[in-house]
Order: sequence, then C-alpha cells, then structure tokens
Amino acid sequence: MEEGTIRLNSDLPEPPLPRSLRWISAAATNVGKVRKVNEDSLLDAPQLGLWAVADGVGGASAGDWASALTVQALGRVAKPTTMAGFLADVYDQIGATNGALRRRAEAEGHQAIATTIVTLLFCEERFACVWAGDSRLYLLRNGRLAQISRDHSEVQELVDAGVLPASQARHHPRGNVVTRAVGAFEQLELEMTQDLLLENDVFLLCSDGLTKTVEDEEVAAVLTRPIGGAVDDLIRLALLRGAPDNVTVVAVKVVAADQLS
Repeated sequence: MEEGTIRLNSDLPEPPLPRSLRWISAAATNVGKVRKVNEDSLLDAPQLGLWAVADGVGGASAGDWASALTVQALGRVAKPTTMAGFLADVYDQIGATNGALRRRAEAEGHQAIATTIVTLLFCEERFACVWAGDSRLYLLRNGRLAQISRDHSEVQELVDAGVLPASQARHHPRGNVVTRAVGAFEQLELEMTQDLLLENDVFLLCSDGLTKTVEDEEVAAVLTRPIGGAVDDLIRLALLRGAPDNVTVVAVKVVAADQLS
C-alpha cells in the first residue's frame, strides 16, 4: 500500500435484498502528491448496500468538512427494504446536509461550503446512482467499462454543446468548475439513474483525482483483478503520475451467494 493511503476494510455482514446476490467491496483514499489536506471522504457500507465518494469543492472553504459531513449523513441511512424507500432516505440525508452547509457558509461569511457526491445503492436486484458534481460511478460489465454518472461541470457542458472535443476535456483550464454540488445552492439538484444488478458486475466510485490521471482503458484492466488489489493499484497509478489532487477509490463486485459460502 502506498504511503499516505488510508485503507478501509469492511467485514461483509448479511446484506439486504437481493438474496440471490452478494457483494464484496474495498475502499481507499490518498492525499496525493501536491495537496496538504485530503478533502475527499468515502463511505463503504456493504451491510447497507451503500457506497459513496465526496470531494470538497476546490476553492471553497472547509471542503474537507463538507465532504465528511455528507458521508456521515449517508452513514445514518436505515437498512433498506425497498429501493424507493432507500432512495428517499438517501435524498433526505443529502438534502439535510445541503441545508447544514448553507447555514454554516452564511454564518461564517463564505460564499459556499460545498462538496460533490456520488452514491451507489443496491436493493431489490437493482442498483441506483445518485450524484451531484464530477465524482464518478463506472460499471465494468462483460469486459466493457461504462461511465454511469455524467459530470455536472462547465467542461462537460462544453463537450455536450460540441464546442470542446472530449479528448481535450481532461486538461481544460476550467476542469475543476462544477455546476452542481451539495451546499453550492439553496436548491439542491441531484441526478439519479438505476438499472438491473447482474452477477460479476464491478462498480467503481472515484473522485476526479483518479480520472484526471488514469485512462478509462487502464481502469477497465485493473478492475479485472481482485477488488482489494485493484483499489491499491488504481491509487498507485495516480501517484506515479504525480497525483496533483486527492485520490479516492471505492470498488464493489457482485457475486453469486454460493461464492461466499
């Protein structure tokens, strides 16, 4: 494990639905090679079927506190019984955090105290992703890597408008400017998508400290390895390339129940 990496190892308690599938997960975060403070936070809660990565917004005050508060709130989500109830609880916790961040910013005279958030939920043989900002969720399925979340950023808007080639997005000077974040605005805007959960799916949640240094093809190759080693290897790759930002990685693999018996 690389120096400065904080590794979270979770035992695998009995998860909620679905009963035919189980999952294993691993997570780690590293301050990187340039930053003095790690403003990323993560949640690795397989007992709930819930994972999250939050990245304190660059340039805003108390980004580390904002990301930690958001992840702590998600950790209070009740054990789910339905996906609808699960999503409602996640939305409520993130919404309450948005209000808390807005109140602190106003009290301290800051324009904003904010953080990105990306979450992954498993329930009823489905997965869901709820997010705001440019922390991402990827899915490796049948050997193909797909980005499930879509960045809420100025650069992504330029790409969508056809003004900027996608190949130039990573190094654009406005690359750190997000258009949605928890705490950024009075009215919180979250995006959500959901789909079926399949055996052997591998999910990756990460902050942009990974995606700005490691190519998608490399991510796909690394995610074919055992989950714990894959997390360490992805952070190691980012560090080898200078890691100008904090790097956080959470990986989750879906397996048949009998594979864990």
